[in-house]
Amino acid sequence: MVIVENLCRSELAENGVHIYSYRMTKGNITFSIEGEKIEVQSYGIEIEKQDVLDGVITNIERDGLESISPQRYKIHNLLKVLYDGRVSPYHFIDVIGEYVDSYVEDFKIGFCDVATI
Repeated sequence: MVIVENLCRSELAENGVHIYSYRMTKGNITFSIEGEKIEVQSYGIEIEKQDVLDGVITNIERDGLESISPQRYKIHNLLKVLYDGRVSPYHFIDVIGEYVDSYVEDFKIGFCDVATI
């Protein structure tokens, strides 16, 4: 997995600073179709929240999902939705669930739906 885009923001809170990182990741997913292995480039998202107090990281929360879609622009747009919405790692899956369900179609190769193989 490689990070190809990173959006960061911070929030001042009573108990320090919260630093959020929204990352687009790139990797490969391998499908086996009729005994032949096919490797497809895919993109995913990771969100990380760091709690910082007096310059010291006191807590890190992270969640992510690899291989959401092979379409980079879709993941970029989804990353912006998460960033603009200030989504935390805790709510990540709740927010992207429907997007992920619809993006499964992006993994179709020819007439074969590799996402179900």
